[in-house]
Amino acid sequence: MLQDPLFVVVVLAVLGVLVILMIGIGGFARGGEFNRKHSNRLMRWRIIAQAIAVVLILLFVAFRQTGGF
Repeated sequence: MLQDPLFVVVVLAVLGVLVILMIGIGGFARGGEFNRKHSNRLMRWRIIAQAIAVVLILLFVAFRQTGGF
């Protein structure tokens, strides 16, 4: 499965969402100036990254069912 380039892109997209989510949760837990300045921006980035990851996952599933490109 690691030889499939679309799978690697999906994994990277999911990890990107995870990183953005962890930064957002860390900023929220810590509070202060960082949270006030960046919480909305991080939320937008996470939503966009999640949408991209979901589309890539759906593409991966569709290609796996049809046998590839």
